[in-house]
Amino acid sequence: MTQHLNPPNVAQSAVLDDAHVGHIHGAFGTILKGDQGPRTSWKHRVTTLLAIIGPGLIVMVGDNDAGAFATYGQAGQNYGTALLWTLTLLIPVLYVNQEMVLRLGAVTGVGHARLIFERFGKFWGAFSVIDLFLLNGLTIVTEFIGIALALGYLGIDKTTGVVISAALVMIAVSTGDFRRFERFAMALVFASLLLVPLYFMVHPPLAQVARDFVVPQLPKGGKLSDVMLLIIGIVGTTVAPWQLFFQQSYVIDKRITPRFIRYERLDLWIGIALVIIGGGAIMAFTAATFAGHPEFGNFTDAGGIAAGLGKYVGRTAGVMFAIALIDAALIGASAVSLSTAYAIGDVFSARHSLHRKITDAKGFYAVYFGLIVIAAVIVLTPGSPLGLLTLAVQTLAGVLLPSATVFLLLLCNDKAVLGPWANTRWLNYFTGATIAVLVVLSVILTASVLFPDATNGQVILGILVGGGVVSLILALVITALSQNGSIKPQAELAAAPRIARDLWRMPPLDQLPPADLSLAAKTWMGVLRLYLVVAGGMVLYRIVMLAIKQA
Repeated sequence: MTQHLNPPNVAQSAVLDDAHVGHIHGAFGTILKGDQGPRTSWKHRVTTLLAIIGPGLIVMVGDNDAGAFATYGQAGQNYGTALLWTLTLLIPVLYVNQEMVLRLGAVTGVGHARLIFERFGKFWGAFSVIDLFLLNGLTIVTEFIGIALALGYLGIDKTTGVVISAALVMIAVSTGDFRRFERFAMALVFASLLLVPLYFMVHPPLAQVARDFVVPQLPKGGKLSDVMLLIIGIVGTTVAPWQLFFQQSYVIDKRITPRFIRYERLDLWIGIALVIIGGGAIMAFTAATFAGHPEFGNFTDAGGIAAGLGKYVGRTAGVMFAIALIDAALIGASAVSLSTAYAIGDVFSARHSLHRKITDAKGFYAVYFGLIVIAAVIVLTPGSPLGLLTLAVQTLAGVLLPSATVFLLLLCNDKAVLGPWANTRWLNYFTGATIAVLVVLSVILTASVLFPDATNGQVILGILVGGGVVSLILALVITALSQNGSIKPQAELAAAPRIARDLWRMPPLDQLPPADLSLAAKTWMGVLRLYLVVAGGMVLYRIVMLAIKQA
């Protein structure tokens, strides 16, 4: 007899937009609503994967955006391949964070921002939406900065190219056909593989690249404060808050249910592989291109990398990099804008789906189009402080990422939300340690922006040592939380029959009991609120002062 913990009835689900229920129309296949047939053959499993594949690939390749090109390129041009190991360490962080949000999306049918509103109150809900809107808006500006730099190298008029690029990413989402957008996004994903032949054209020393991927080291002769800031930049550009909001909402919009979580996890792993390959390739071929030349150690921007490739490798290499940069910026702009539009639609219970036409989801598309247009206008406006905007993105992302991960952890341990899909204890420990590391890096980044002259090697080492103490305390807190409050052992839930887990969905939001937060969790949320208000406010003040000084 089949056990139904919560039958997958639309009337009993928490889905906020009925367009999020129906057939799965992926870029490479379709799964009909109500398809409960077993996937017993390899052929059937492969066709299912092809239909499901998309969210993980798009969010990960979108993460290798224009900002990532610049950050990885800076690491390679200034320090060779010595920092490749940072990408290896980020693999489990990427998987754990994004696996948790894909699980939340498939099981709840409700976006990340709305869940924060419902489970943690209006303050944190409003905070999550406002900071997402601000940070994403700045991030989209950096995407168009990347497009402008690439166009400059290609000799194409910047105004014309930016306008065409903005129009392209707006047209791609506005057809009312989810599959059409996903095929557009997947075309950009495949185009990102242009970095692979570029790597072989430059042919960096393979043995050294392989070694530096697995052997942690600091660049010889590098100033510790500069190296640490670059490491933080790599972390911030590889693990960004918008990814959490985007993948959860995109999984929902694609109509993926718990039954297909295993396939979506594989999609995520493929996406992570492409991110690491792309980031590693940029770092490696940039290092090889500039080694022994005057430009080594003197990074300027992504346009300078294209120029260097054209100068030392050949015009074709420079053009390929510029095209790859435009491709990365297009998919980044699309994904980041969508994450914001999804969040706004989810919070206000407005229609928010790529299955809907513009006339049927006006607010959703207005947010998306507005972000794209404003970003393009800023980049095309003479005298815009583009350098400061880029600094603001990196800094604010570093400050806000720990809070995003904290709420992700709490949501994934809320049994009313995830039921049998809630976190296991080992996952809580790993995520807790990750949060501790992110907090330490955030403190270093904030200090370096506020007090650039005082943040030397000794200060950074002091913060790192203090961070070790914080990590220990946080581990004790996580242990305490796992015994009471919102984070509880999940053994009885994990033991639920596989069929029951595949059918379990979160009940409607108005049927959920209040979040059961322990005193320790509430205390740490208060500390986090204080840190974010103080650090975020001081960083914004510093950036405004720098802008006034430059004006």
